Amino acid sequence: MNGLASSLTEIEALRGLTGNTACDIVVCPPLTLVEKAFERAKGSTIAIGAQDCHAQASGAHTGDVSAFMLAEVGARFVILGHSERRSTYRETDATVAAKAAMAHVAGLTSIICVGETREDRDAGKAIDVVCAQIEGSVPHGANSANTAIAYEPVWAIGTGVVPTVEQIEEVHSFIRHMLEERLGEDGRRVRIVYGGSVKASNASAIFAVQNVDGALVGGASLNAAEFAGIISVAN
Repeated sequence: MNGLASSLTEIEALRGLTGNTACDIVVCPPLTLVEKAFERAKGSTIAIGAQDCHAQASGAHTGDVSAFMLAEVGARFVILGHSERRSTYRETDATVAAKAAMAHVAGLTSIICVGETREDRDAGKAIDVVCAQIEGSVPHGANSANTAIAYEPVWAIGTGVVPTVEQIEEVHSFIRHMLEERLGEDGRRVRIVYGGSVKASNASAIFAVQNVDGALVGGASLNAAEFAGIISVAN
């Protein structure tokens, strides 16, 4: 819940800083800025996404937004199951899967978030938690074209604390194994991105980890220069 219309200058700045980048860039602003961001990003390599959607196409869901509404105003992606949605709004794996399924019907690519809390990690349950979330949150019909997985250890989000490369590699490798078991060869092509205090100064070490295909960038994405630094490392 960051950004007003004045923040759209960051989209314009990002265009100038990235140019014809070789990697995919997706910016997911708050709902009020999705259409405006889409207009500002036209003709660039920047795609626009949203931060959530409803599991139904329409209906008596006051205050919610459907995947079809998002697609209509230019969104191509949607983040689902972010830890803040899971904790604050008590979204379950089943809820996330239903939202993702509807996003796919609407033609959106779902970025499905999974990750353990500090308590889970300390109890040695990180892999078990992520396993359960993958099994419950990834809907039938998911594939490498319509789904990406974001591993975001809850204890690393906005804290400045980043897991060791060994911890990141362990979880990402496990997610890859699960995707291959479920989707076969296509599971090797599903992008698995890491999220949690990613910034330009640590991106190189994170991107060097096997099965890390990109980043889900939080606070650093609010500043075009910092975000462009991460993109430069990805290139």
